[in-house]
Amino acid sequence: MRTERGFTRMTLEEFEGWLPAQQVTRTVLSVQQHHTFLPAYGHFTGSNHFTLQQNMKHHHVSANGWADIGQHFTSFPDGTIVTGRPLESNPACIFGNNQHAICIEHLGNFDAGRDVMTAAHRQAILRMTAAICERFAIPVTADRVVYHHWYDLATGVRTNGSGTTKSCPGTAFFGGNSVDQAQRNFLPKVRALLDGGTVIEAELPARGYVRVTADSLNVRRGARPGAPRLRAVTAGTVLRVYEEAGGWLRVSNAQDEWVSARFTAPVERATVRASSLNVRSAPDRTADKVAAITRGQEVFIHERANGWCRIGTEPRWVHGDFLVPA
Repeated sequence: MRTERGFTRMTLEEFEGWLPAQQVTRTVLSVQQHHTFLPAYGHFTGSNHFTLQQNMKHHHVSANGWADIGQHFTSFPDGTIVTGRPLESNPACIFGNNQHAICIEHLGNFDAGRDVMTAAHRQAILRMTAAICERFAIPVTADRVVYHHWYDLATGVRTNGSGTTKSCPGTAFFGGNSVDQAQRNFLPKVRALLDGGTVIEAELPARGYVRVTADSLNVRRGARPGAPRLRAVTAGTVLRVYEEAGGWLRVSNAQDEWVSARFTAPVERATVRASSLNVRSAPDRTADKVAAITRGQEVFIHERANGWCRIGTEPRWVHGDFLVPA
């Protein structure tokens, strides 16, 4: 394991040992699959992992105007993995669909006729995806392990590949980039790597969910103001709640990690029951449509108003008739 320029490079085995030890307070529900397109295999020398990662960060910050590199991890042709954006931060990879996600960029161009994925890279992609699904209890389904190709670039609506989309993670990525090809060729291989080949259940034993209302909220090792500070989470982050005690909330199932309840507000977890549900800029049927979400997608309700539900920190509203408790 080596750290340079703020990134850490790991072997696959190191990654599998490192990930379970990472304490992540925000709620993670999905993992995104991308290819870099550029840089491609021809740009990789076998030793320039950090240079390529730094170049991607520079492009994302200077050209795209993002606060950091877009992805949490980049996988490389030699099977190694380099960290990117902090796990406590949402990625900047699929417009309108970055909340509660982990983003992986696989270095290369995996469109048909372009880079031929190495055996080491193939194994790394499968095993790191399985490790992420296991760590965050993400079911290995096409609703939770998603391809960038399935979302419209302008609206963020999930179209399953129609409309204006990228080919990402590549038309030849594990046999293709369609939902059907993912279900036949990629997801079963990830599923087989998990214990017994079973899908991990989506529900965790949380008592409820809250969102952070302060600009920055400290996570502490104990339910008291002077307890050691572990890290901080930002406004709008959704946290699982496992216990309440004296105005404090325990936000880890296995660790003694607490936040002050006074800087949080309850949110509800719900599932879309319509085949396609319009997201509008205000709680009104005549308001501008800003996106659409599909059946089975999970959301968090931050506010209710006249039968409408705000599903994020931004003004994104859906009608409550088309949501059911998750």
